[in-house]
Amino acid sequence: MSDILVHTEAGVCTLTFNRPDKKNSITAAMYAALADAIEAAASDPAVRCVVFQGNETTFSAGNDIGDFLNNPPASEDSPVFRFLRAVAQFPKPLLAAVCGPAVGIGTTLLFHCDLVYAGDNAAFSMPFVNLGLCPEAASSLLVPQMLGYHRAAEALLLGEPFMAEAALEVGLVNRVLPPMEAAGYAQAVARKLAAKPLSALMETKRLMKKGQIQQVMSTIAEEGASFGRMLREPAAREAFGAFMARRKPDFSQL
Repeated sequence: MSDILVHTEAGVCTLTFNRPDKKNSITAAMYAALADAIEAAASDPAVRCVVFQGNETTFSAGNDIGDFLNNPPASEDSPVFRFLRAVAQFPKPLLAAVCGPAVGIGTTLLFHCDLVYAGDNAAFSMPFVNLGLCPEAASSLLVPQMLGYHRAAEALLLGEPFMAEAALEVGLVNRVLPPMEAAGYAQAVARKLAAKPLSALMETKRLMKKGQIQQVMSTIAEEGASFGRMLREPAAREAFGAFMARRKPDFSQL
């Protein structure tokens, strides 16, 4: 069975992270499948909106570290960058149902979604600094805009998890629900959207996003260049080496 499930029904395209044994960590092949699905949904008039979901216990643990080290993004055409651009520019409503851990891209993806519904077990984290890296997905721009600078600094510099109620307080999620209800609620909202005129949905989203889309795209590119450079530097090598060896990293000389 595929690690990314794509199901379209009644105008709603649902993309499900389906790698529960690896906590839905994302490989390069999964990024490629996601990018393909989002690009197809953008051009398919039968698709009115897209929903991201995991399962009741895990949204996504972020990048699969082993796969990421074996297949680092080498260019702007790498699957991860295709995915980020596709999400940032998606012209129709994007929704997410988030339960359990949402790590790295599992959280930064949500800043591009229009509506987010979280289980009360959701835990959001952006631990890029802890891996010797910088933010991605334009999160260095979007996180301060939504959370305010000091809360963004806490989230991005410390990289520690924050829970569903805190995410609701700062506006990252629209509603907190029991984990067994989050996906169903997101689907119900998606069906409401799918019953509305697509042209009106798209134009409303375009008008809301138009003031920042160029800045978002340029930030994704700038972060990507920095991310690629830092991935080859000593801090990241120490962080990833420690992760693979299951030990605490030592940054005292870095």
